[in-house]
Amino acid sequence: MPNGIRSACNRQPCIVESHRQMQAANPIVNQIATLKHLPSLPHILLKIISACNSDNIDMAEIARILEKDPSLSSKILRMVNSAHYGLPQKMESITQCVAYLGVNTIKTIAIGASISQALYPVQGNGLFNLKRFWRHSLKCAVLARLISKQIRHNNPEEAFLAGLLHDIGRLILWINYPKEYAELLSEYEDRPDLLLAAEIRMGMTHCEVGAWQLDRWSIQSFIVDAVLYHHQPADKVSNASTLVQIISVANALARFNIDDQERVLDLADKLCGINPSQAEEALSRTDEEMGEVARLLGLEIEEPSAREGTASTNDDETQQALVSEVRDVSLLLSAFQNLLDAPDEISVLNVIHQGLEILFDLKDIYIFIYDSEKDCLVGKEVTVNPRSSLIADFMVLVRSGQNLLASALRQAKPLHLAADATDYDTAIIDMQLLRFVGKDGIMAVPMLARGQFVGVIVMGLDQFEFSQLSEHINLLNMFARQAALSIHADQIRRSSLTMVRTERAGVSSDIARKVVHEVNNPLTIIKNYLKILGIKLNKQNIAQDEISIINKEIDRIGRILGVLSSFSRNEKLKAESVDVNAVLSDLIKITRESLQEHSKINIHMDLSSSLPNISSDEDRMKQIFVNLVKNASEAMSGGGNLYIKTRLISGRLDGDVTQGNGARLGYIEVTISDDGPGIPDEIKSRIFDPFVSSKGGGHSGLGLSIVNNIVRSMNGTITCESEGGKGAAFIVALPIINKNKS
Repeated sequence: MPNGIRSACNRQPCIVESHRQMQAANPIVNQIATLKHLPSLPHILLKIISACNSDNIDMAEIARILEKDPSLSSKILRMVNSAHYGLPQKMESITQCVAYLGVNTIKTIAIGASISQALYPVQGNGLFNLKRFWRHSLKCAVLARLISKQIRHNNPEEAFLAGLLHDIGRLILWINYPKEYAELLSEYEDRPDLLLAAEIRMGMTHCEVGAWQLDRWSIQSFIVDAVLYHHQPADKVSNASTLVQIISVANALARFNIDDQERVLDLADKLCGINPSQAEEALSRTDEEMGEVARLLGLEIEEPSAREGTASTNDDETQQALVSEVRDVSLLLSAFQNLLDAPDEISVLNVIHQGLEILFDLKDIYIFIYDSEKDCLVGKEVTVNPRSSLIADFMVLVRSGQNLLASALRQAKPLHLAADATDYDTAIIDMQLLRFVGKDGIMAVPMLARGQFVGVIVMGLDQFEFSQLSEHINLLNMFARQAALSIHADQIRRSSLTMVRTERAGVSSDIARKVVHEVNNPLTIIKNYLKILGIKLNKQNIAQDEISIINKEIDRIGRILGVLSSFSRNEKLKAESVDVNAVLSDLIKITRESLQEHSKINIHMDLSSSLPNISSDEDRMKQIFVNLVKNASEAMSGGGNLYIKTRLISGRLDGDVTQGNGARLGYIEVTISDDGPGIPDEIKSRIFDPFVSSKGGGHSGLGLSIVNNIVRSMNGTITCESEGGKGAAFIVALPIINKNKS
């Protein structure tokens, strides 16, 4: 043996106690100390991300995939055993680490590694070298576990992990010195002794680099020893721990070739007492297990026939798939953030539409929201898709409906209907949607939040779009789940706000009744005494003017009490046929002159001619519109424009969905808007609460609260839309009830 090689094999490696001392002593340590990411095979990263995204997450399966990769295994061990978690004892099992960290953390680690690898991919024949490194590391790990079982070592999984990490130093050197170390690998890949000698000339062997890094990551010391000493001569290893001996033999067997057969088998017998037949059995079982791993990962791991190998077409495609996965995840995270930031349902729906456009390059997207009262899906208008206005308030039955949308929601999975697959039994509503989108088919993607129906996303697809979307169905489901949670959260927020308003209104009504009752009595007495005082005094007495002023102020208090009284009353509504357009027209006839001439307000009417009469209370309806018109005119103190618009929201269901004493046939929507200064953001969410006003002194802040109470008593809804400086719009929706239908 040449002297250089002998000295390399006999060199006594050591780990300097202080990392700082080591860093000062060796420039290689300076370089590797900054290392944060080690590359993994893209095949493994894709498998982990896919397993984490699965609807039926199998933690054991995730652990089995992870333990096949040295880079990810070392990263997870390093994380779990760090001071951040403060565990009383170190974890050495990947299965334990996965159970402790949870699927979300594992997924984050895999995505982080994927992003790093996509941004900084391995160059040239790097992927081929990475596969060679990975194949040898895994083969050594499998052999170490089998040998450990054969010799009845007490911890086969520890042996597997040590085998997996034994050459981690090579990977670290290759990443930090890609050109220099790649040349060494190319020249000495099949001669470990010569490679060690060349590494010593560099400054550190891969055994020392790997052991130093694992010790720095707080990996168990016996595993560190196995990494450090696995290339030491047999006579020295024979006095070491059993784990060191196992890894030394496993490493030699993993590089087994016919030319070196005698030395390797002699080493196996000397260190572990394994005879040639046992060694052959271990190699045969290892090859079988490696084949299973290859099938699991979709990876080509055949024995390399030459050092000058290159990455296969399959490898290149996998690397591109990883880059694509990273792109999708990055876009998905961005869409998630936008969903979280959306302030209301309209904004959430717009973000959903835009997210699907960006992620899947789709255009024909329509969103239906589940209405639990009517047990149906209701089409929603999305401002970024003008055609969606055509399906606004389009209704589809769910539990009793035999259609694509309802089936997707009930089965909690995306369903597709191709136009050429329709037949006599296809639901009419499905045929309508197919004709409406005008594509080869439609896909219905359910949105559920914690098992509750939220809605359905309907997409028109041609054959190519369907093919592309089918490859990303997990990504689509993830996006739909997040969209459902965002819509559900907005619904809970609005429901809670309504509940709070109702409770506040109830408390305020009780207070108002008591105030009106208690204050009216002394006011009446005061007015009576003032009248008597006025009679007693001479008409020319100067005090008469002061008495008059006091009377006027008492009358003003009476008017305020009148408002409070109106707010506190819970009168029963009359049921009469009401023409909403006529009510509005009469109101404007009365107020037009004062609004236009005195307040400089122009009135614009857009009343739908198709409105039916509704059964309601005309006086209370007038009170609603008077308050809203008054509110708008007061907001435009310097003049402006007042807009009044009505429209019919039709929506007869496929079957009768009843509420109260009749079947709801749709809604009449009345919008009263202005181009005043709008409503300040700080009170917008409380605009219907009692005693909230943006108009300053002299306004009780009860008008809109009264309006809200009346609208709700009519089973209607009222909403407010306002942007700073762009006016405000109040939208009242009143139900059309067919009282003749039970």
